Amino acid sequence: MENFDLVILTESRFVNPTKTNEFIENIILEDQLVSNELIKLGLTVTRKSWDDKDFDWSTSKYLLVRATWDYFDRYDEFTDWFNAAAKKTTFINSEALLKWNIDKHYLQDLNKNGVNIPRTLFIEPNTITTLANSIEKAKKELGFITTDFVLKPCVGGGAFHTYKFNESESLKQEAIFQKLIASECMMLQEFQENIVAEGEISMMVFNGEFTHAILKIAKPGDFRVQDDYGGTVHNYEPTKEQIDFAIETVFAAPELPIYARVDIFKDNQGNWALAELEIFEPELWFRFYPKAAQVLAKGIKERLF
Repeated sequence: MENFDLVILTESRFVNPTKTNEFIENIILEDQLVSNELIKLGLTVTRKSWDDKDFDWSTSKYLLVRATWDYFDRYDEFTDWFNAAAKKTTFINSEALLKWNIDKHYLQDLNKNGVNIPRTLFIEPNTITTLANSIEKAKKELGFITTDFVLKPCVGGGAFHTYKFNESESLKQEAIFQKLIASECMMLQEFQENIVAEGEISMMVFNGEFTHAILKIAKPGDFRVQDDYGGTVHNYEPTKEQIDFAIETVFAAPELPIYARVDIFKDNQGNWALAELEIFEPELWFRFYPKAAQVLAKGIKERLF
């Protein structure tokens, strides 16, 4: 049985696809860039879907989580696999850090450690409330001042189950709100005008070292910056203030991640704020800056081997 230093984790639709498109080709390219740099450093590497039932996970020293982007559609199944795999091998980033980061309650921890986040009301599953009452609670306890809001899940990605609405529409949104909070934790946030006006900046940080940034812009008429919804991605040269914010954010985590993406924006008060700290399975846009793959590979080799 062949043993590996590292397995790059993806999902089944990105492994030997019979049909491809630019989206899939980019994912394969990103993984290849990282794999090539790890191999140059003398490591044995393979690439597998997390749900590959024929692969023995104990044959790899480390698992590097990449495009496992079906996890929130199959959350219970993925969680069972994750817990089982963690007993056989070691995750990059660590198991504890990934579990912390998969649920956006982590934003509260970062905020306590001095990181500015948007005002957020967490609504736990099975809470007996209405959307209108939740808005009133957010105004009273958190100082919400907008009339436009965003509702999104604590576990998820790619703007899955993310809704923008005006306060006047709360009654119309009540049915979907009740359906969502019956089974999962949801986050109610003020709508951030500057994400639409100026975009969202993604900052890549490896072992506390900033490498590169990209700017994500929503398509006209939409608020979601993800390319799934027509958003566009552009090279971006950040300021020192933005870089410092990103580095301070990763050091505010429970442990320093080997890789992370820090998504920031200018909030409604004009301050830099954290949209998300992605250390679980972030897209890292190595294709925009291939040298970053080398930085990541070197960091993995130095910290773990």
